[in-house]
Amino acid sequence: MRVLSLIHLKGGVAKTLSSVNMAYILAAVHKKKVLLMDNDKQGNASKILNRHSYDRPGVAEILTGRDMDMKETIQHTDYEGLDIVTANMNLISASLAVMLDQKRPQQTRFKKAFGQVGDAYDFCIIDNAPDINISTINALAASDDVLVPVTVDDFAIDGLAELKEQIDYTREDLNPSLRFCGCFITQYDRQNEADRQGMEYLKALGEYPLLETYIRRTGKMKPSTFAREPILLYSSRCGASRDYKALVEEYLKMCPSWTQQGGEKGGETK
Repeated sequence: MRVLSLIHLKGGVAKTLSSVNMAYILAAVHKKKVLLMDNDKQGNASKILNRHSYDRPGVAEILTGRDMDMKETIQHTDYEGLDIVTANMNLISASLAVMLDQKRPQQTRFKKAFGQVGDAYDFCIIDNAPDINISTINALAASDDVLVPVTVDDFAIDGLAELKEQIDYTREDLNPSLRFCGCFITQYDRQNEADRQGMEYLKALGEYPLLETYIRRTGKMKPSTFAREPILLYSSRCGASRDYKALVEEYLKMCPSWTQQGGEKGGETK
């Protein structure tokens, strides 16, 4: 199972929408077995997929349960090949409990849990909160890749230096194979001169790799969240649908062949 974390310390960059739509496209278009992990106390990814609940164990229980069976936290969604581990406000108290628990390693609980289900999935996408806390550190420690969605505005690079630093620390201390794949622009308006100039600025800056794919702003995106549907289902012909398909294609091309590594399950990406 290859694990991808989507994260940014800034809110409002379409991180959750990107996580959900990438996970859906991997399952529906590329026929991969995908696990989506909602690692944000707001639980918006869980809500979009109609699985937000306090009645089932989820990410909080993975963090705090000593002998937690991860399979008990996984729920099937309405979409073939796509499962989810949900989150809710219980993640606040769970994170505090982990910080107070000095008897067990704090930063590798996700990684340990993934060991129970890695053979069942091709990809896991983690939708992280806009924060660096014990749950996001767990996500980075368990991930193979990191992608950072950004918007083009005056605050586009806010938090990127601190996030890159945390990725570097995690690679050095906990996860030597962690790879920062780069940033991708969301909510992009090709008709807006400021957006065009902003994209060129980010490219010229050169400090953070920028993917070729960008996600266009579309009036269909917000209604798709009310409909509780991935954008590809809600409006398959809109620009954002085509862009998210292209983004997944670009990510897959960045992935090395990993089928035979450690007996992991999954198809070789081409």
